[in-house]
Amino acid sequence: MHSRLPYNKKLTQRARAMRTVSTLSEVLLWNQLKKKKLNGLQFYRQFPIHNYIVDFYCKEIKLAIEIDGAIHQTTRKEDTFRQREIESLGVSFLRFRTSEVEKDIGSVLIRIKNFSS
Repeated sequence: MHSRLPYNKKLTQRARAMRTVSTLSEVLLWNQLKKKKLNGLQFYRQFPIHNYIVDFYCKEIKLAIEIDGAIHQTTRKEDTFRQREIESLGVSFLRFRTSEVEKDIGSVLIRIKNFSS
């Protein structure tokens, strides 16, 4: 049985809306993660945790995956704070740049597989 992570129920609608306007890098990675394609693990996209929404989340291994686009160059401090709050709940993080996902998804998948092993 997996323990449930706390989440702000007000974020549920926003997470659903975000799933309909995915970036190219999110679509590319989602196509590799959905339907338990990666090591048989169930991933969710735009998943609410605490007061935030992470790009991808796997409950079985408590892993959040974030894809950082250009905007993240200016939001580093906020991203670090947000990540630490979520990590305090026992969640691990993997972060990838948009360019990594779009140009070398194979390496991205290897890092995720290595984490899950």
